[in-house]
Amino acid sequence: MEPIEELTHAARRRGFDAHPAPARLPAAYGRAYLDWLEAGRHAGMAYLARDPHARIDPAHRFPWFRGALVLALSYAYPKPPRPAGGLRLGRVARYAWVRDYHLRIEPRLRELEALCARLGGRCRGYVDHGPVLERAYAAASGAGWIGRNGLWLTAAGGSYQHLAVLLTSWPVEPEEPHPVRCGRCAACVPACPTGAIVADGVVDARLCVSYWTIEHRGPVPPERWPGIGDRLFGCDDCQTVCPWNRRPSAPAPEPDPELAWPDLGTFFSLSNRAFARRYAGSAFVRSGRPLLARNALIVLSNRYPERLLALLPAALTDPSPLVRQTAAAAAARAGRSQLAQAALATLPENASKYVRQALKFFG
Repeated sequence: MEPIEELTHAARRRGFDAHPAPARLPAAYGRAYLDWLEAGRHAGMAYLARDPHARIDPAHRFPWFRGALVLALSYAYPKPPRPAGGLRLGRVARYAWVRDYHLRIEPRLRELEALCARLGGRCRGYVDHGPVLERAYAAASGAGWIGRNGLWLTAAGGSYQHLAVLLTSWPVEPEEPHPVRCGRCAACVPACPTGAIVADGVVDARLCVSYWTIEHRGPVPPERWPGIGDRLFGCDDCQTVCPWNRRPSAPAPEPDPELAWPDLGTFFSLSNRAFARRYAGSAFVRSGRPLLARNALIVLSNRYPERLLALLPAALTDPSPLVRQTAAAAAARAGRSQLAQAALATLPENASKYVRQALKFFG
């Protein structure tokens, strides 16, 4: 058995769908990525623009790279029932209903790297934070296609799939590209609440709810609040309407109701340390309590203003300036401009500027 075949079988034994892919991507993927960066569609994710040519061709960084193994792990979990009690409002992206996928995938990648060394080769594995175009390599494997919403799809697994890539020192023969099977369907385009799908396969992060609620670390501009709606953490709307995702079903783990339906009150009543303990091992911890509290205030302001008013006293005195300035903006939107004005004295200058802009925008 060839080493790449042995790695493929080993990956499948570890729960992945595994697909070998050639080292050299079709030129169209590189051009599309450079165009996306040039247009500024990566928003504040500056790391995506660092050394883009090495991201397009990892051989710039790893001269031994000859072929890839694309690893997919389904997260098509059925939604668990909402627990009783607490302030369980706001939608959470499906992938975050279980333990953080980085913590589940990375140990398996290390095992595959160790196997690679025993087979006499070199390997380096990445799961969505390394210098690799995961979706492009997935498409180059011939096992699926990049859909209109910019996500990789397969006929069997839809788009609810985490992707990792194992770079290897063994060559892989190119496969025939998979046909794009979106056909005339464009359901994902109007389903996007902010119009972030700006062309076939192109998402502008500057408009994307997932970017603003997960990746963006600072205050959310007031003009972005309405589009967020009740989305607390990420957005699945372009996937929910996709016909290839009609029957969500994934193997273990079982989704955790406390992650699918978190109690928003905990984001204001817990310390940062207590928050990290309560949500240990989840994607929430990577984002941190202040970011979740920021998002909760926006959700409540958008959909549940009466619940917002009950939380404002705690939010306006929160230790985090990010939470306090978002609470002041929410107070302005709720017609409590005196509370927003009072908060200005507790905030640093840049945060005060944000609140003044919110007062003007929501006034």
